[in-house]
Amino acid sequence: MNPVWVVDDDQSIRWVLEKALAKVAIEVRSFSNAAAVLEALRLETPSVLVTDVRMPGQDGLSLLQTIKQEHPGLAVIVMTAFTDLDSTVKAFQKGAFDYLAKPFDVNEAVALIRRAAQEREAAPQAQPTPGPAVMLQSSSLAMQEVFRAIGRLASSRATVLITGESGTGKELIARALHTHSVRAGGPFIALNAAAIPRDLLEAELFGHERGAFTGATTSRQGRFEAAHGGTLFLDEIGDMPLELQTRLLRVLAEGSFYRVGGSQAIKVDVRIVAATHQPLEQRVAQGQFREDLFHRLNVIRLRLPPLRERKEDIPALAQLFLDNSARSLGVPVRRLTPAALQALLDFDYPGNIRQLENFCHWMSVMSASQVVDIGDLPPEIHTGASAGAADAQAHGEPPRPARMDGAASGTPQGAGVAGGWSALLAADARARLERGEPAVMSTLTRDFERTLLRAALEHSRGKRVEAAQRLGIGRNTLTRKCQELGLEEE
Repeated sequence: MNPVWVVDDDQSIRWVLEKALAKVAIEVRSFSNAAAVLEALRLETPSVLVTDVRMPGQDGLSLLQTIKQEHPGLAVIVMTAFTDLDSTVKAFQKGAFDYLAKPFDVNEAVALIRRAAQEREAAPQAQPTPGPAVMLQSSSLAMQEVFRAIGRLASSRATVLITGESGTGKELIARALHTHSVRAGGPFIALNAAAIPRDLLEAELFGHERGAFTGATTSRQGRFEAAHGGTLFLDEIGDMPLELQTRLLRVLAEGSFYRVGGSQAIKVDVRIVAATHQPLEQRVAQGQFREDLFHRLNVIRLRLPPLRERKEDIPALAQLFLDNSARSLGVPVRRLTPAALQALLDFDYPGNIRQLENFCHWMSVMSASQVVDIGDLPPEIHTGASAGAADAQAHGEPPRPARMDGAASGTPQGAGVAGGWSALLAADARARLERGEPAVMSTLTRDFERTLLRAALEHSRGKRVEAAQRLGIGRNTLTRKCQELGLEEE
């Protein structure tokens, strides 16, 4: 990983970030002004750039715009004490990865910088790997049906709706649809409706004219114009606000739109591929998604199976992810023993392919040996295996993998969840008590809180305010517990 660069005329801010990042073994290089950064960029590129907005000479927003023209893939985080809407809008419009308001929580700043570095490393354009080819090979019957559908859709212009749980690889399938279509020579443009602030989403989609709103100093193309002649991938379409759903419906019907603040219709030739992990029919019934837009998008539907339905692919995927992790970390490739591989096969993967990838990265970092045995696997795998075995023994059944979502044996998700996890907890507690383990209450309470916090943070995609609200606790309480339970280091 290349060093993180910090640009701020305030020496105390530079010092705080230097110490915090050094504590987690992230190399830092500091600058006091934009000119020094631009000079350094001629020779090397950081993994992430963190810049203040208000600095002597060239300000941070101007620096951001310059960098994005020459280094579009570089993640830039903007920080400022002036937390007004105008600065926020400008930062995102100029391509900022995220916005950090002073005074900031140091742990949150470090977590944000880590996420920016990881997403850049994971970006397809960063370093081509054999990953996509392997990911699009499967012995699973369900996935083979998906591949056949991609082949049949090669010459079609039909709109495609990809459904499936989070982490199943929906964007990968969208890219495959584009690559194997007659539009392969055109651009593939992706937009995540859940990842862009509501106030900015319209301008991101349709572009804006100069003077359309405060901070719009130049005209700008939106994603629809950028995708002309190619494919526009709208991820998490179920999270799109209702007012934008109306505009999107009109574009799909008429093939043209107006930029924000514009008066001239712009005609585009774009194929739409949408994706969601949400049940759109249910959102339509609840009035949260337009029925007419749903039918426009639901021309061809591809359902991606969760990883628990295609476990025959786990060995190849695990090897791929172990190879990739070793390459990115500069360590020898880890090898799985038969027992470790079997434990991976027995796990249910609520986080799907993304969770398996995280496990493999964990093993590449944490395993002291090149050979990974069952004892070297991530704690979540051990917890799931022991809970499943204890529950089976308590009911006189052969051991089987534990499911914590209430979906075992065909039970609908959410049905019988309380009885399921409380029975597992009781069995685990009895086993600990029988072997004389001390402080059982403290251990299980800690495990319970860690699991709950991790699930809430995954659900909110790392947004602590939202996670705290959903859990019914204060944000400071959540931050404190994350520190106490070691979640800051994950």
